[in-house]
Amino acid sequence: MDRLDIMRLFMRIVERESFTQAAQDMNLPRSTATDVIKALEKRLDARLLHRTTRQVSPTPEGEVYYRRCHHIVAEIEESERGFRAHCE
Repeated sequence: MDRLDIMRLFMRIVERESFTQAAQDMNLPRSTATDVIKALEKRLDARLLHRTTRQVSPTPEGEVYYRRCHHIVAEIEESERGFRAHCE
């Protein structure tokens, strides 16, 4: 997974409040989603999600990262839409 895909996965987990549902949405095994987020947290040296057996929610650091990811992904998608529209 590239960094953009990881950001999208993280965002989906926060939005769905579930590793399982986010993994299904992205056609990934749940174990892959879990491993990717663990590696992300290790790379950032920050805990991004509170995990319980029934719920997933962002930590304060996770909230900040979510907002940044949301902004970045929206900018990229807007850039691509603008480029496609310009080329048509």
